[in-house]
Amino acid sequence: MTQNQISIPKNKLWLAAIKPPMYSVAIMPIWVGSAVAFAETKVFNGVIFAVFMTAAILILAWENISNDVFDAETGIDQNKHHSLVNLTGDKQLMFWLGNLCLGSGLLGIIAIALLQQDPAVIAIILLCCALGYMYQGPPFRLGYQGLGEILCFFAFGPLGMTAAYYSQTQTWSITNLAASVIVGIVTSLVLFCSHFHQVKDDIAAGKKSPIVRLGTETGAKVLVWFTASIYPFTMLFVILNIFPIWTLLSFLSLPYAYKLCRHVLENHNQPDKVNNCKFIAVKVHFLSCLFLGIGFVIG
Repeated sequence: MTQNQISIPKNKLWLAAIKPPMYSVAIMPIWVGSAVAFAETKVFNGVIFAVFMTAAILILAWENISNDVFDAETGIDQNKHHSLVNLTGDKQLMFWLGNLCLGSGLLGIIAIALLQQDPAVIAIILLCCALGYMYQGPPFRLGYQGLGEILCFFAFGPLGMTAAYYSQTQTWSITNLAASVIVGIVTSLVLFCSHFHQVKDDIAAGKKSPIVRLGTETGAKVLVWFTASIYPFTMLFVILNIFPIWTLLSFLSLPYAYKLCRHVLENHNQPDKVNNCKFIAVKVHFLSCLFLGIGFVIG
């Protein structure tokens, strides 16, 4: 145990390991997809929404737990004191706990499919789970090749939101697909920000994250364009009359987007200072998606 780990209270390590704010990543595709469905069809099934939301949180818990398990196998998390495997010292326990979360989440999705007598939602979510496994799971480990953001975009954007929309309407929507681009980008942003502070560990473990490939300085510049893109996309969809004008409420997240970009540009090569940037990205994600959904409901 290092001096660093001794100085950090155990409860804070557990809180960092569980990462409560990160679960907005699971919640927001369901929220925005359901909001688009309501805006277009005036249909909203509260029971299905609640079951889907719970299932999404459980499935994300599986992904987070299993990522710690798979990372423990490569040794990349040896300096990560808030890894669940490092905290418990029991990789096998975490593996099965993750699988329990996955199974429980899938039971919720199966319940929705049975209720609607339509297998489409379970098929889409199984594809999302497959992408989630390929991110860190052997033999794929595509996250180690720098492909995590692409997998994240599709799993939480087009696929996740299509499943949410379909669970409410059992139909498809171009508007929902357009909105899923925004949600996919801003979700991938959170993952992108998680790499800045762990470049040395990634290089040592052979992980070619986008920041390892680009370098922190170029990565910070890419982050600015990456973050800024969600706003012109939203404006474009409003101009094209795909989104209602009220979706411009998502611009209320701009102060946090500016804070994120400035913080990373100034501290990109200082791990101790930049390690909180993913939580600023979570605020951008949460607020932009929250107000995007509200815009659809009002509109």
